[in-house]
Amino acid sequence: MEAQGGNSLSCGTICLKYLLFLFNILFWLAGGTVLAVGVWTMVGKSDYISLLNASSYSVSACLLIAAGVIVIVTGIIGCCATLKEMRSLLVVYLVLLLCIFLLEIIAGVLAYITYQELDMELRQNLKVTMQQKYQQPGEESITQAVDKLQQEFQCCGSHNSSDWSNSVWIQSAGNERLVPDSCCKSPSDLCGLRDHPSNIYKVEGGCIMKLEEFILSQLYIIGAVGIGIAFLQLVGMMFTCCLYQNLKEDPY
Repeated sequence: MEAQGGNSLSCGTICLKYLLFLFNILFWLAGGTVLAVGVWTMVGKSDYISLLNASSYSVSACLLIAAGVIVIVTGIIGCCATLKEMRSLLVVYLVLLLCIFLLEIIAGVLAYITYQELDMELRQNLKVTMQQKYQQPGEESITQAVDKLQQEFQCCGSHNSSDWSNSVWIQSAGNERLVPDSCCKSPSDLCGLRDHPSNIYKVEGGCIMKLEEFILSQLYIIGAVGIGIAFLQLVGMMFTCCLYQNLKEDPY
């Protein structure tokens, strides 16, 4: 193995070079994981965004996608800097690692704040949204989101099934249902005529509790991925500094 100018690198420098290259492969894979989580959050659970007045949930998903892309690009830069043994590119790479590390700290604080805001918003607005907008003209996205929420999380009503008694749709003329058909354990047309526990979901805490648990689980995933990447970054910054110093000391 030869360095720039044709002189051989020391054994220690070669080891550092390949350790940093291996780190960048892991870092690149971690970026792909972050990107995948962001896309899954945005695409797989986007229906629930319509139930929230705030845009913080969708913004969090977009930030995850952006972070994943940045991490992947940074990993590519790190591989190039390592293979080409370019000290100037190593400095750029080190700065990018440090910036991402600081952004992760900020994102962690924002994630906690976001959860508190979403939790408060759910408790204040979900019941009203379900009662006032379900099956109303122009509110098709709300209707679909509520039906999906109740079926996927096996719940009925914001706090309990009795919340539906004050629904505009339930109280409308000619509607004999007690709850929407999506509350039924085995959904079928007009199955919402009976609200017996054998027929519909009776969950303590209702859909609010289920949605809170889902959002919290998302934060756990984000947190676990963030901690893993942060650890990789610390290792990467250490390897980068050592390699930069060794390349500086090797004769050219």
